[in-house]
Amino acid sequence: MDEAVSYVPADELRVGLFVFVDLPWFRHPFAFDRFKIKTDSQIAQLKELGVARFRVDPARSDMPAPPPVVADTPAAPALPAEPAPVPDADTLARQRRRERNAARRARIARVERAFASAGQAVKEANRNLVARPGESLAALNQLVGDMAESMLSAPEVTLHAMADRIGGTETYCHELNTAVMSLMLARQLELPEGQVPLLGLGALVHDIGLAEIPDKVVKKRDPLTHAEAELRKLHCEYGVKRGHEIGLPPPVLAIIGQHHENWDGSGYPKGVSADRIHPLARVVALVNEYDNLCNPPDVMRALTPYEALSVLFTQRRNRFEGRVLQLLVRQLGVYPPGTVVALSDDRLGMVVSVNSRAPLRPGVMVYQPELPRDESSILNLAQVPEINIAKALRAADLPREVHDYLSPRTRVAYFFDTEVDLEVDQPACEAAA
Repeated sequence: MDEAVSYVPADELRVGLFVFVDLPWFRHPFAFDRFKIKTDSQIAQLKELGVARFRVDPARSDMPAPPPVVADTPAAPALPAEPAPVPDADTLARQRRRERNAARRARIARVERAFASAGQAVKEANRNLVARPGESLAALNQLVGDMAESMLSAPEVTLHAMADRIGGTETYCHELNTAVMSLMLARQLELPEGQVPLLGLGALVHDIGLAEIPDKVVKKRDPLTHAEAELRKLHCEYGVKRGHEIGLPPPVLAIIGQHHENWDGSGYPKGVSADRIHPLARVVALVNEYDNLCNPPDVMRALTPYEALSVLFTQRRNRFEGRVLQLLVRQLGVYPPGTVVALSDDRLGMVVSVNSRAPLRPGVMVYQPELPRDESSILNLAQVPEINIAKALRAADLPREVHDYLSPRTRVAYFFDTEVDLEVDQPACEAAA
């Protein structure tokens, strides 16, 4: 059967071909990873995936249409072609910028679709974890397996800040955020291969015990009373009990039970410390704390990603294993995605991505009021060493027009891709514009 499969370049896709989408399910928008192309819209979606060629099965494809019949008439004499006008330097620069921006938007759109799909899968699986544990765990394991394979096999991984809403739907998902960042850390920690899926699964289900806590406590925006705080702490024990009931493996149960334990023994529920905390739980505990600082129930109390990382490193470092904390800072960079910044050339921008190859030189969307927002440059600081980030800014301190343009996230959500970083506009061209 494999002998009948061949490859077709993306530009030669057509209606009727039976095509295979050889990507993890969360990296494409289709219900199945193999199907017969029926519409031009499907062709457009396939081309947006950025795949150079696709496997096709000729046996399951429609027969190609016969070539058009050309009438046997004498060819008209060819007229000399007029020379095409040579565009000036400014026109060429604008054209290159548009092409780069189109490629960037297509890449971000692919990441956002994958993120929205993964978030929906996590929320649905967690909702049904008790009623349909087998089905839900299979879905979560599939998601974790695909993400882990993508992250661990790629030469570089880029972490993107996601929009608050995609397609009109709120996208933030604490469990997915925790899993993505935990798996990113797994790359740096060089965990044994069998431990990585357990880390990802534990991150996705670490809060299952919250289902036993009243919503009025879980979602309360004001500070909890002492009684409410003590009640909320029980979610770790409730989660372990529920995890036992549905057959979760011991390392995942350890994550559920210990994701609020601290390295210095100041955590809960048992106040264990240091090596008594499971290695995987140490990772999730740190990432969970970072995400909670960025995304508390009351968004008015949220810290910026830069502030959250600073608090962890300067005020709470004794609560976490030093090596894991250092790797988180190295992975996110000093200015994590979602941070509003002032650049050394006096321009303002927002960090939108950080690449594992150069975490201290992130991608920054620049405020350029002379351009529409969707045409603004993403400055890859790894490619322009003469420009640095001067300082981080709070979104609330931005002038209204800058805030509206950069559109800082209310909730900080992350997702990843494994594409090589796109080329970007050079700053000299933009400064002269």
